[in-house]
Amino acid sequence: METVIALLKDELAAVESQFKKNLASDVKLVSQVGDYVLSSGGKRIRPMLLLLSARLCGYQGDKHIELAGVVEFIHTATLLHDDVVDSANLRRGNRSANSVWGNQASVLVGDFLFAKSFSVMVGSESLRILKILSDTTTQLAEGEILQLINTCDLEVDEPRYLQVVRDKTAILIAAACQVAGVLAGVSDEQELALREFGLEIGTAFQLMDDALDYVADEEDFGKEKGHDLFEGKMTLPLIHAYANSTAAEQEEISRIIDAEELIPEDLDYICNLIEDKDGIAYTYKRAKARIEQAKQHLDIFPDGEARQALFTLADYVVSRNK
Repeated sequence: METVIALLKDELAAVESQFKKNLASDVKLVSQVGDYVLSSGGKRIRPMLLLLSARLCGYQGDKHIELAGVVEFIHTATLLHDDVVDSANLRRGNRSANSVWGNQASVLVGDFLFAKSFSVMVGSESLRILKILSDTTTQLAEGEILQLINTCDLEVDEPRYLQVVRDKTAILIAAACQVAGVLAGVSDEQELALREFGLEIGTAFQLMDDALDYVADEEDFGKEKGHDLFEGKMTLPLIHAYANSTAAEQEEISRIIDAEELIPEDLDYICNLIEDKDGIAYTYKRAKARIEQAKQHLDIFPDGEARQALFTLADYVVSRNK
């Protein structure tokens, strides 16, 4: 991962400068909240994927810098809104913005980031890019609503879960890769390959997030262990464990999911059951398979520094612990 960051050092610095420029506002709270979230340890996976994809396609302009900032702004806006919906207190190891400034400020600054993103998108002078990113933003909202509908529903199976993952996470990562190809004017086949690469990477990323929620230390992961369970989110480790549990175990899972509060003993029970049923191992396996599929989509591009860096970034997704 360090080699990728070193390769993109100058471009990432330019993206960070773009953040500051686009956060400028006469309303001081906008820049305060926006800067707090954007500087709180984000991995910049989406900007890096866009920058590397542009390099892979031989893009020679500078609009990829602005668009890399756009995808991170959209992502950050969803985080601000998610933390309000989830009543989260931690984000990336720090107090969440809503716990510092309140829910109203978080929602409204998230709205500002969405609006600013569209303003910057227009600067790309590409109706196709504007359509891709506007459609993506719509789908992100649909994914969050679908996840809300699935809350505490033990009938959620892997396909239903993967649809949520695609809509609320993978679709923006796919768009980040795709718009780089559009900027560079690649063939339809290459553009589709970049999009499919991003979809697989994005799916694997969320699978790892959902596994880490049950096993990572709070200090490493940056949010409370078992927060997904507390919110009643049906993620793959629990879905797999539930499907392979006895009737008595399923009844206990149902009781815990429906409880008004999650006590430590119940969290331990679920974590131990997921471990016993290989829920974490199964989720890791599925994530790694997605990464291998992602790499195959890039066979259409010649080998080189950019493609190898994309492979390194892909491998990082399944090796991280936070």
